[in-house]
Parts: sequence; C-alpha cells; structure tokens
Amino acid sequence: MSAGTEKGIAPNAHRLLWAGFMAILAAGVGFAIRGGILDNWGREYGFTGSELGAIGGAGFTGFCFGIIIGGIIADKIGYGKLVVVAFLLHVVSAFVALAAPSLAGVDAASIEATKVSAYNLLFWGTFIFAVANGTLEAVANPLVATLFPNNRTHYLNILHASWPAGMILGGAAGWVLDDGMQIAWKMQLALFLIPTLVYGIMFMGQKMPQSEASEKGLSLGDMFKDVGILGGLVVCYLLALFFGDVLKAFLDAGTASVAGYVIGGALLVAIGVITNFSVGSWLLFVLFMTHALVGAVELGTDGWIQNITGNILSSGEGKILFVFTSAVMFGLRFCAEFIEKKLGLSPVALLFVCAVLACIGLNLTSNVNSFAMALLALTVYGFGKTFFWPTMLAVASDRFPRTGAVAISIMGGIGMMSAGLIGSPGLGYFKDKYSGEALQAADAAAYDDFKSEKESAFLVFPPATGLDGQKLGAALDKKPADRTPEEQKALEASITGDRKTLVTDSLIPASMAVIYLLLMLYFRSAGGYRPLTISEMTERGADPLVSPTGES
Repeated sequence: MSAGTEKGIAPNAHRLLWAGFMAILAAGVGFAIRGGILDNWGREYGFTGSELGAIGGAGFTGFCFGIIIGGIIADKIGYGKLVVVAFLLHVVSAFVALAAPSLAGVDAASIEATKVSAYNLLFWGTFIFAVANGTLEAVANPLVATLFPNNRTHYLNILHASWPAGMILGGAAGWVLDDGMQIAWKMQLALFLIPTLVYGIMFMGQKMPQSEASEKGLSLGDMFKDVGILGGLVVCYLLALFFGDVLKAFLDAGTASVAGYVIGGALLVAIGVITNFSVGSWLLFVLFMTHALVGAVELGTDGWIQNITGNILSSGEGKILFVFTSAVMFGLRFCAEFIEKKLGLSPVALLFVCAVLACIGLNLTSNVNSFAMALLALTVYGFGKTFFWPTMLAVASDRFPRTGAVAISIMGGIGMMSAGLIGSPGLGYFKDKYSGEALQAADAAAYDDFKSEKESAFLVFPPATGLDGQKLGAALDKKPADRTPEEQKALEASITGDRKTLVTDSLIPASMAVIYLLLMLYFRSAGGYRPLTISEMTERGADPLVSPTGES
C-alpha cells in the first residue's frame, strides 16, 4: 500500500491529506460504535426496527446539511473556519447523546416519557455528530481534489480509506468492550472524541489552498450552473423528505409532508435564481441520482450489517465480520492508482465492476449459515462497495472543475441524505415487514405476542408491523434450551427477515451496474474518459451534456 509519491500543489499537501484522513476516521469510529450499540438501544428502550433506523438515519441526514452548506461557503470563508466549527459540533454531539436517560429505577408511569426523551437525545446527538462529519467532508474532499489535481481518484480513495479504518477501530472496540467486557454503551460512544482531538491538532495553524474555481474568481452562481435545476431537483427532493419527517413532530403527517415539499420547492427556486435558471448538466444529474443509490446501498447497509449478520450468527461474529469487511475496504482504497493505471480500468469501469460485485455479495450474504460462508460473502461485498464513494467524487471533480467545492459537496450530501432517508430506514422497514410476515405465517399466536405496538412506514410502501425489540432481546439472551417454542419461532422469523432484507437491498447495486454500463458507453462514444480543466471547458463552451443555458 502506498500513499503515492506526488507532492501536490502545496508544501504541506501530505499533512493536510492525513489531517483530513484523521477527521473522516473520527466519523468512522463514531459510525461503527453506533452501529454496534443499536441492539443495546433496542433492548434498553424497546425501540422498533424503524425507530432504530430513524436514529441511524439521523447520522446521514445531518451530514447532508453539514456538507452542502459547508461546500457552498467553503470557497468563500476558507476551509480553516469550517474545521473549527466541525470540531466544536463533534464535542457538543457527544454531550447530547450521552445525556440520554436510563430506564433503571424509573417508575411505570414515567417509562414512556423517559423512552421519548432518550429517543430524542439519541436522535439529535446523532444528527449533530453527522453535521460535524459533513462539515469536515466539505473541507476534505475539495481540499484533496485541489491538492492532487493529476491523480484525484487515487488520493480521494486514500482520503476515504480513513472511513473503513475508523470502522475497524470502532467495530473492534465494540467487539471487545461490548461483547467481551460488557462496558456501558455511553463509554463506548465517547471513544470517537480521541481521534477528534487528533485531527484538531493536525489542522491547527495550517495554510490551505483554494480550489481552481475560487482562484479564478468564479461567483457562487457560476459554480452552481453545472448543478442547475436538474441537480437541484435531486437534492431538494431529499430535503423535502427530510423536512417532512422533522415537521411530523409538530404537524399531522399529511400537513408535514406538504410543508416539506413546499420547503424543497422554495429551495429549488433559490437554486434557479442563483444560476439564472440554468438547466444544468445531464451528466451531473445522472451522477447525483447514482450517488443517491451509492449512499443507500453502502452507508445504509453498513449501518445495519453488524446487526443483521450478528442476528443470523451471533453478535460477536457480526462485529468480527464488520471489522473484516472494513479492513478489506481499507487496504483496497490504497490500490486505486494500480487498478486505474496498471489494469487499465477507467473510474467509470471500476464503478461498474464494483456494482456487480456488491450485488453478488449481498445475495451471498443473505444465504449465510456459517461464519466461513459469511466471511466469503462479505469479502465479495467488501470488494464491491470499496471504491463507490471516493471514485464518484473523483468523477464529478474531474468532469466539473468549475463547480469548485459545490458539486462534490452536494454529491456527498445526496449520498448521506439518501442513506438516512432511504437506505437505513428502508432496511429497517423491510426488516420489520419480512420478520412480521414470517412469524405471522409460522405461528399466529406467537405473532400476536411478539408484534410491535407501532407500525413501520417507509415512503409510499404500505404500513408494516414488525417484532418487539425488547421481547426479541430477552429471548436472545436465553440459552436455546430455555426458550419457549414461541420465542424460538420469533427469533427464526427475525433471521428470515434479515435474509429477505439483504436480497431486496441487492437490487440497488444491480440498478447502479446498469447506469455505469451506460456511462461507459457514453464516454467511449465521446473519445474516452479524461479529466477536464476550467480553461478547457471555457474554450469549448461547456461539457457536452451541459445545456446551453448552463454555460458560463
């Protein structure tokens, strides 16, 4: 593995690269620990799969706000100020989540109120943590793309090797502290503050370069033109869903949904005004849509994979597999240059191969019944998901340099927002749906005993009734010989739900493979894939897939 020999355009290029690496590592540690303690929260508070999915989803939607807002203002206020904001938000997020009350000693009349309080604190603590993560990526992604303009795919993959590295550390800590030593989840969650302190020190006092677009003095409207109305449709739709969900706490579901779409529509109009109603690039629109799928399948699945494999096998084995898969990602992300230059795969061809492998890997994982089989299945899945996120950012940066930090920040926000609003809640919904259906078919009486009191809902799908997390946890804690037949059937139904959920999940990378194949054909017809510069785009007018009104 190598970080490469390119010096970059600044003398402190590699220090900034590794400072960004450590910042995203802190996010990975926090993400992995949260994924590992989902079952703790389910047992302690009796949260449903959808409720746990919503808390996990806050870890993505908050990211969207951080990275989009940060990306819009990064070129104007400078990267250093955003790093300070992110550091402070990371610290605040820890205090909020750790304030979640315990149910121990709470009288029966106050239990429901205490559960609601705990849910809100865990949700908003996770949301603030995600805003900090997004703000850091609004710095790190354009910073590395600017520092290493001749090899963006390689260096962005190195930067994002920090994500699986953080998940390895967080997953290993959970394995030892949770399953081994049974340390309280609050102590586990606080561990992400250690790499947070490290990245704060590494960024301290460092001078950071401006993007090519900022150096050339492009206005915010110029940077947004390639995004335009088309790109705005993608992000504003996701924002409409987010605001609709948030407003349900204050309004009835129908009114909240309408209000969310009104806010999303207003934001789309604002983008139109900023860009003089540029239609934008069809290619960037396709990349945005595809990255929404990337977020749903990569991060949405990562948030549940420990829980799913741990349920099929055991909690400890689930954490080992999660760490192993993350280690595969970590090592491979240092190999992007070799794959691109030695094997001759373009970034888009690499993405196509990854989508095929991810689809195969998820289907294999759905059928595992032993640790060895799970290791093989998740190795295939790990190979598949490795290059999605950073390579997509590299493609957007290569083809749309005049967007500065804007396009890749919006792309990152779309991915995280999709993971939070579609990936994580969607997996929770289908887990509830399939588990409930399996138990109801196997034993109606057991279903009546184990079904959750709350229905699960997801987008336009009909409501589904899952299984009670506290009752499943209590059954799982018993030795197999001590379980009642109803408890055993409930646990088997839960595993069936996990398997069917993974099969449904595999449809996402299958769709991505089709899109990447079409993009490969497009670039072949256009003479091949290659990076563009602002000067080159100015000379030719625009990228071939940018509408005339999107030209600057």
